[in-house]
Amino acid sequence: MTTHHPSALELERRSYRQGRARQSVLVAIASTVALAVIVWATVINTPGWAVVQQTYFDPEVALRSLPRVWDGFLLNLQVLGLSVITVGLVALLLATVRTLPGAVFFPVRVLAAGYTDLFRGVPFIIVLYLFGFGIPTITGTRIHPIVLGVLCVTLTYSAYVAEVIRAGIEAVHPSQRLAARALGLGYLQTLRRVVLPQALRKMTPPLMNDFISMQKDVGLISILGAVDAVRAAYIMNAQTYNFTPYVVAGILFVLLAIPTIRLADWYTAKLREREQAGAIL
Repeated sequence: MTTHHPSALELERRSYRQGRARQSVLVAIASTVALAVIVWATVINTPGWAVVQQTYFDPEVALRSLPRVWDGFLLNLQVLGLSVITVGLVALLLATVRTLPGAVFFPVRVLAAGYTDLFRGVPFIIVLYLFGFGIPTITGTRIHPIVLGVLCVTLTYSAYVAEVIRAGIEAVHPSQRLAARALGLGYLQTLRRVVLPQALRKMTPPLMNDFISMQKDVGLISILGAVDAVRAAYIMNAQTYNFTPYVVAGILFVLLAIPTIRLADWYTAKLREREQAGAIL
């Protein structure tokens, strides 16, 4: 049995790569230390840092406000969970309507296009005021803030998500539809069995970005009177005259968004590797 021994050229290449790797690690450590020194000298080691720390990063106020802010944050999670379902259903319906072929469906295509244009152009906060306060005023009934919040989020984000889904559907090559129709599949069967599975891979990264944006915007339902994380932070701020509760609420939203952000980055990189497999770069 013969033993393989790398050539001198291969050993030289390995040594060079190891040296470059060690150099990169040392440079990264040095730049990190230099940045830490600069931050300490220009931010932390300044007379005003103590005031900033007391106003925004007071541990005692953070511990006192955390239970109340957390309870409000659970309300935000309820709105987010319900909105994911409603936004997905309405957006899929809008995207399907916008891609219907034939002149007979022209009116509904125009209506769907007008809907997406309208709610992508109107700021979300105005939607909250118009529907969150307008519907209870018109009906003369008290509606739970969760219901109003889900309604407003659905109206706004279904327009964005519908356009993402439509773009994914139209990105599938027409030959796929023609082949499916040649096999005897109807329009809806072709859409469900052939087009949407292929479109899903292309539209997943932008859908994740919309989901991250929706995670943040559910914090605006405090405008409707809901005691969510933002409203709870406002109440604690009024009691303590300290802005630390807002920082606590912000940290909770960041912790909610980071896993989705990392998942989106991972999936995008995996999709790029799959598409570039075998390519000569």
